[in-house]
Amino acid sequence: MDARSRLEARRRRHMRVRRRVHGTAERPRLAVFRSNRHIYAQLIDDVTGGTLAAASSVEADVRGSGGAKKDAAHRVGELLGRRAGERGIKAAVLDRGGRLYHGRVQQLADGARESGLTL
Repeated sequence: MDARSRLEARRRRHMRVRRRVHGTAERPRLAVFRSNRHIYAQLIDDVTGGTLAAASSVEADVRGSGGAKKDAAHRVGELLGRRAGERGIKAAVLDRGGRLYHGRVQQLADGARESGLTL
C-alpha cells in the first residue's frame, strides 16, 4: 500500500467518523491532529464553528519538558483538560481524525481524562 492510498483511507475513515461525531457548546468535539513530530488538539463547537480551547506540542510549556512523543501527547491532553475546565467544559466527544485509538492519540485522551474532562 503506497502513501497516497494510506492517506486516502485515513481521510475516508475520518469522514465516516465525522458523520456521527458532532460537537456542541456543552459537549464539544475534541479534534486530534497528529503529524510526524507534533500533536494538536482543539475543542470545537460545531454549531457555531468556533474553537473553545486548544493545545499542542509546539507550545513552550509542552515542548520544553523533553521526553518521547507519547509523553508530549499526554501533556497536551492534560493542558487541554485544564483549559477546558477553566472555561467550564466538563465533557467532550473524541474525534480521532481517522487514526486508531492507540499510541499518541490514546495518550492525549488519557491526559485529558486525568485533568477532569469526560470523554
